[in-house]
Amino acid sequence: MSEQVTIRPAAHLDLREARDWYDRRRVGLGNEFLLAVADAMLAIEEAPHRPPIYYRDFRRILTDRFPYKIFYRVEGQAVIVYRVLHGAQDHTRELG
Repeated sequence: MSEQVTIRPAAHLDLREARDWYDRRRVGLGNEFLLAVADAMLAIEEAPHRPPIYYRDFRRILTDRFPYKIFYRVEGQAVIVYRVLHGAQDHTRELG
């Protein structure tokens, strides 16, 4: 059974900033980034418990092709995406 994924405002901002950054590099690349994120979100919906706990009850999944990590928690029946961060960012600081 698929779980519904909720995206918090900070993760929406992360996505918007990354999309804009990629679009400044090449028109349309931002949309390709968002498609890679969407594929990762589908994997989360299908099997949210598959990735192990990474840090403070956060799980993470990597995007294909782009160096981004999606950090989320499974809270009861809810799956909540907290951040979408570049692999070079300090995740422990960003996740608090």
